Amino acid sequence: MTTAPNESMKTSQQEVQRLLGRCLLRLQQYERLIKVIVAHHELSGSAHGLEKILAARIADTSGKTLGTLVGNLLGSYVVTAEIDTPKAETASSPGDGPWFSIRASLELPDADFARITNELKELVHLRNNLVHHFIDQHDLWSLNGCSEANDALVTAYNRIDQHFEQLQEWADDMQKTRRQVAEYLLSDGCHEFMVNGIAPDGTVYWPSGGIVRSLREAAGELAIDGWTSVMAASRRIIEREPEQTPAKYGCSSWPQVLHESRVFEIRYFETDGQRSAWYRIKENSIN
Repeated sequence: MTTAPNESMKTSQQEVQRLLGRCLLRLQQYERLIKVIVAHHELSGSAHGLEKILAARIADTSGKTLGTLVGNLLGSYVVTAEIDTPKAETASSPGDGPWFSIRASLELPDADFARITNELKELVHLRNNLVHHFIDQHDLWSLNGCSEANDALVTAYNRIDQHFEQLQEWADDMQKTRRQVAEYLLSDGCHEFMVNGIAPDGTVYWPSGGIVRSLREAAGELAIDGWTSVMAASRRIIEREPEQTPAKYGCSSWPQVLHESRVFEIRYFETDGQRSAWYRIKENSIN
């Protein structure tokens, strides 16, 4: 038989419970924050699919253990110059539209990277001990055992808190990078690239060019036996979308746009002695 613990024992055990709970709550805060970094520090895909891709990354991260998250963080967000970071995927087809790859990382000297790697592994070990083995490692039914447990929990909390503060600094740095990206996404230059396929250096990504989209739409309305008059299409576009001009894309004429885009086939037909340009969408062109 065992006797009921006296008031001093109860107080000591309650203090152990409080300190253990404090450690576990801080660990949960750490895990929530590291999930945010792992899910958001890198994003690549077509411009139109980024929202779904991010949602999938968040969902994938939500169920991972701290050990797995630390493994994802090292060599991906926290890197050293000697580590080859993963290459972003490339667009599967021109029809995917503009392809974005956004990546934030923290590059450290080799010695610092090795030190942080060891420290994070120790944090995972500490977390597992607190969650699974703490009650086996300390005699919580004696005053001395409770006192030793208290000391261990105070030390553990300080270590966890130091890691959390460090992770918060990393998250703040990443957030600054994301704000810079957001500012770019709201800029006129990004709008031109997203909507019209025109990069800041003037390079045109033709498959997602606004003028190509307009030519496709015109073909859908005006085609005769699969072919569309370039003159009729250009008139339609000028009436509805006057900003979509060949000059905007560095071209001097509509036939040049059709040729440069490599999306259309162009031919010249003669009708009643008049030679005119007609076009159609190439069979291997992706909508």
